[in-house]
Amino acid sequence: MNKFPIGVMLESFRLPWQQALKKAASLGVQGIQVYATTGELSPDKLTAQEKKEFLKQVKDQGLVVSAVCGDLGHGFGDKDKNADLVERSKRILDLSVLWESSIVTTHIGVVPPEIDHPRYKIMQDACGALAQYADSVNAKFAVETGPETAKVLKGFLDSLNSRGVSVNLDPANLVMVTGDDPVAAVNTLKDYIVHTHAKDGKRIYYREPELVYGIVFSESLESPSFEELPLGEGGVDFDRYLQALTDIGYKGFLTIEREVGDDPEKDIRNAVDFLRAKFV
Repeated sequence: MNKFPIGVMLESFRLPWQQALKKAASLGVQGIQVYATTGELSPDKLTAQEKKEFLKQVKDQGLVVSAVCGDLGHGFGDKDKNADLVERSKRILDLSVLWESSIVTTHIGVVPPEIDHPRYKIMQDACGALAQYADSVNAKFAVETGPETAKVLKGFLDSLNSRGVSVNLDPANLVMVTGDDPVAAVNTLKDYIVHTHAKDGKRIYYREPELVYGIVFSESLESPSFEELPLGEGGVDFDRYLQALTDIGYKGFLTIEREVGDDPEKDIRNAVDFLRAKFV
């Protein structure tokens, strides 16, 4: 099994980025991922000098930027909004190149399983433009897995005829949202994976009571929900998952993302230890 470089999502610490950067360095990880959508690290809020200074501070801590998060909201399913979203995404791609990562991770919205769905073509057009631009600057616009199955996502990516739009594989999203096996997803998406999130979780089924004449009659309707959990406590089989990444020749980052929990620093530290134990 490969010894993958480990990264940390700075925002997972829930601290100002300067403090979070020092926390990440103290864990001995190799890289960090950072949001560049809104706030002080978005392209439109930074001067050219400030952009360079951020990279310098990252390097001064002995770190690299594993990826930049460019998630601008609900994706590219609205034709009227896409021109602005595509241009903003291009500026985030530029920032990722300047920060020597050249990978932007994002959600593009839910890819419909039917190629004749009207939203499919709208998303194709937007992502095709981003793929072309990413190719031109030698970068990757990496779609995060989860809203659709790996098979549907691969079909969509194949239709773009480009590697400029690639994949940020989040195994927990697959487990929690679509019920996909992350190992199978690695093999399905192997030609596109450029970055991964180290996250865990489980899918939950809860029952909604069926109402008959306003009276609770039975509990027969099942709907899925999900819960993010610390690494090793959810439905991701990390032994098989990491082996699958090794088998396809992946050499990129495992970037820890922790979006919930009362003590994120403790959870992140435990996640680093959990991953390192897998490399022994």
